[in-house]
Amino acid sequence: MEIRDRGTATLWSVVWLALAATLMVALAEVGAAARDAARAQSAADAAALAGAFDGFDGARDAAQHNDAVLIEHGWTGDRFVVVVQVGEVARRAVAVRGLVPARRGP
Repeated sequence: MEIRDRGTATLWSVVWLALAATLMVALAEVGAAARDAARAQSAADAAALAGAFDGFDGARDAAQHNDAVLIEHGWTGDRFVVVVQVGEVARRAVAVRGLVPARRGP
């Protein structure tokens, strides 16, 4: 090995470690955003269903139960529409008044 090549492996190791760390942080951010989006949609669905049966109080309680904030709510004809937020992600859901899921079993 020549004298001028000394330390090259260390330099490349540091560069690759920095790139790997940056990639890990970026992937963590993307994962957190995806998690918040899924949680927000679940909370919106629950809030819309609860709102269709219990009005604002049911929608608010369902959103809070799912660690979400109820941003908008209201009736459009026979549809209860909500928008909830989890973190920085907002999602919308609609439930129709009077539709009841079929019961399973006896």
